Amino acid sequence: MRFEALASHLSPTIKRIAYKLNGHFAAFNHDDLYQEALMHLWLEFKKGTLADKTDSYILQGCYFHLKNYIRTHCDKAPCVNLDSCKREDGEDFDLGEILSREEYPGTREEVYCRMLIEQIRNNGLTDREKDIFLLSLEGMTTREIGARLGISHVMVVKLKKSIQKKCLEHMDVG
Repeated sequence: MRFEALASHLSPTIKRIAYKLNGHFAAFNHDDLYQEALMHLWLEFKKGTLADKTDSYILQGCYFHLKNYIRTHCDKAPCVNLDSCKREDGEDFDLGEILSREEYPGTREEVYCRMLIEQIRNNGLTDREKDIFLLSLEGMTTREIGARLGISHVMVVKLKKSIQKKCLEHMDVG
């Protein structure tokens, strides 16, 4: 069997394996993991070790190669824990404080704040809530946000409470 035929036959399953592993180890791109698996497959094919092996055996080898690749390269990849957003003093961030903060005092705290902001923006907020969240981060008052978006300041307050509730539920803080 030629390598091209073997690769095209196993490619959909290898892509699923790479995608599955990327879900557990988000520091890696699943396309990069797929390419790494194909390189492993190519090297094994060139050595001749795949000649009498079943598809299941070959796929299992790709899976274990990717797990080992991730294990050995994980410390070199940028890994960030978004579930524990704490200040340098060990205290949890107050979402109200972050929503109203205009300036970040330190580099480490700035990174944590920016990570938290991205996590909040990308987790279940409606478009209107995202607009209010971003305008709050810019330091606008409730009335200014209402005027900018063409809604009442009361609606802005209600949506801010909804944002805070969603954030607290997502972070398991509330």
